[in-house]
Amino acid sequence: MWRYRCRSLVFSKTKPYFPMWIQQKQGTLAPLDELQGRTVGLKFECNHCNTEVFTDLIGVPAPDLLANSMEDDGQFETEEIKCPSCDMTHSLTVRSTFEGVQFDVSEVKPDSVSYQVAEPEA
Repeated sequence: MWRYRCRSLVFSKTKPYFPMWIQQKQGTLAPLDELQGRTVGLKFECNHCNTEVFTDLIGVPAPDLLANSMEDDGQFETEEIKCPSCDMTHSLTVRSTFEGVQFDVSEVKPDSVSYQVAEPEA
């Protein structure tokens, strides 16, 4: 079976797949059971120039099973991305705990971060 991927659309011989963007509300965690071991793409609006910025796929880490307390169970991935319009550098952090996953992006408006779960290749 052949597959062709573009930013948010996957075509296959059997059926088209239209993944949806899920907006992360401020102070709300994304469900760990749906994201652990998967990769996600993020999109957000640059605070400086209001351009919609899309990231490459980022892995969601598993929480630390050997943590001494619930406060120490978090694992995180941090990356940086430049806005294609104004070259502002945004810091991205994906933090995973047993309660859920938080996507933090620097220099963005509250509630402007959305994520999309990548489908595994067949």
